Amino acid sequence: MTTRVLITDDSALARKQLARSMPAFINADVTFAENGQVAIDQLTANTFDVMFLDLTMPVLDGYETLEAMRNSNITVPVFVVSGDIQPKAQERVLSLGAQAFVQKPVSPAQLNELLAPYKSDTAPEAAAAEKPVEDLKIGRREMYMEVVNVAMGRAADSLARYFDVFVHMPLPHVNVFEVSELVMTIRHLAANDNMSGICQGFSGEGIAGEALMLISDSSMKDLLAILDYPDDGSVDNDLEVLVDVSNVLISAFLSGIGEQAGLVFAQSYPAIIGQHLAVDKLVEGMHGTWKRTVTIEVSYAIDNTSIKCDLLLLLVDESLPLLDAKLAYLMDDEE
Repeated sequence: MTTRVLITDDSALARKQLARSMPAFINADVTFAENGQVAIDQLTANTFDVMFLDLTMPVLDGYETLEAMRNSNITVPVFVVSGDIQPKAQERVLSLGAQAFVQKPVSPAQLNELLAPYKSDTAPEAAAAEKPVEDLKIGRREMYMEVVNVAMGRAADSLARYFDVFVHMPLPHVNVFEVSELVMTIRHLAANDNMSGICQGFSGEGIAGEALMLISDSSMKDLLAILDYPDDGSVDNDLEVLVDVSNVLISAFLSGIGEQAGLVFAQSYPAIIGQHLAVDKLVEGMHGTWKRTVTIEVSYAIDNTSIKCDLLLLLVDESLPLLDAKLAYLMDDEE
């Protein structure tokens, strides 16, 4: 007897990793879905014993998928596997009917525990032959996207705990840019609003770059409204917000990448590149010496507000082969 498993994740790398980690004792028959809408279609047309569900996906995210399943009376047991580890995210998925929340990357021991009730009577516990996993083409961008997904979850969790709010996890963007194109990216993020920005260099074992955090003036106003900073003129509250939020986001994000790459980043002292400036003036304050960069763009939004914090991670071109080598284990097809 087989256990029919539906793995729903927009990351081909995450789907492949999870499928290869299925314990032999469940004799898994795995089907993939790249977003929640595809999963709903699969659940409607087929029978499954268990489902693994990511939260941050296009078309239909994990929360919307759970709601659609509940509305359609689809009762397949769901294990949420996500990099979004905020307490409020975990509470929300359990309230929507998920059986359990599992933090990415999931360990084999956790999978064994979760799937113990699905042990097959016809599959030997020790050494059933591994079923072939669909050949999913994984490139550098897919690898970076999944690493970023886990890292931005760490950063969102830190921001959520700091403000006691729910932070919406975005879909990250990973692109190779000429630095001249960076102005266009930042202009798009600004949406005609003046912005404040802070920049912090980082390095570790030859991997180096800069982290840039941007907050629009409208978001800054809303942030000040929910923070209990002194209002007696003793401090520059706008500057305090900029430094505090950047410390939370940048440190947690770099830590998340470092954990997966097996390294610790040293961070330079944060530098203010401008406050309440138009985009072009803000970019003039950046002093990067490189000409080409891999840019990781993440925009965090705080629930029930218009607050948005944009984080850009700029990796120098020379760092990429070193980072690839550190993350090569993610691409390994061996058990």
